[in-house]
Amino acid sequence: MLHARTSVQDRRRRLRAGLASGNLLRLPGAFSPLVAREIEAQGFEGVYISGAVLAADLGLPDIGLTTLTEVAQRGHQIARVTNLPALIDADTGFGEPMNAARCVQVLEDLGLAGCHLEDQVNPKRCGHLDNKAVVPTSEMVRRLKAAVSARRDPDFVLCARTDARALEGLDGAIARAQAYVDAGADLIFAEALADEREIEAFRRAVSAPLLINMTEFGKSRLLPADTLRNLGVNVVIYPVTTLRLAMGAVTAGLATVKAAGTQESLLDAMQHRKDLYRLLAYEEYGVFDENVFNFKV
Repeated sequence: MLHARTSVQDRRRRLRAGLASGNLLRLPGAFSPLVAREIEAQGFEGVYISGAVLAADLGLPDIGLTTLTEVAQRGHQIARVTNLPALIDADTGFGEPMNAARCVQVLEDLGLAGCHLEDQVNPKRCGHLDNKAVVPTSEMVRRLKAAVSARRDPDFVLCARTDARALEGLDGAIARAQAYVDAGADLIFAEALADEREIEAFRRAVSAPLLINMTEFGKSRLLPADTLRNLGVNVVIYPVTTLRLAMGAVTAGLATVKAAGTQESLLDAMQHRKDLYRLLAYEEYGVFDENVFNFKV
């Protein structure tokens, strides 16, 4: 009620323990605090906050137009309402290595459990589009070392994402990931791998925990959680799934309202008021208020 009941430190330790457990952590994307509450209610292990989704929610393409302030504040709003650890997409760190260092400290202060930084050129683009560009490995290593040196809470998870698979091949992406682990990355995000064979090769070659992106309509084959678990993947994210589900329903629903002049036929597809109130812990607010406002003038 009002906010998460667990401390930020507990959530960060929970994420770290999950990475070390050998189990698969499933992190659906949350584009709002309310969605994060539902992710927790459904029993997932964490929440993912996608930069592409936050940009889309602002009516912007995923080409590096959002700012640290916009991303961090939305991340804070989402992280504060769930007891699950929240991992946030920090793009390229919003500038030079010093910007990446500041980014990490801002996200620490706002209650995130971890973030990932990528090796794309700034401004970046969606990892499943063509014509990406990556910085030299040495530059990404500088970016990561700056982030590691700026981190004050050792439990805050720093994830390094490489977009090099499409540009330098699988071997090139693996070599980069190994360099990023040496630079201090706690978790490796191998973006846009094609299939099980490539995931298996990455798992064999990289010692750090591995994150795989199961986004729809992209370059990666969509694999079941059991398959990913058997491949030794530590984290799977579903970054845009909830937004796509929501916008699909919004588009179809508005078309029905426009054509029929009423939403009556859509009621069975809607979240009921009582279910929304349950998700919001509506009754708890009343109990809390009665317990506090219990005096007479």
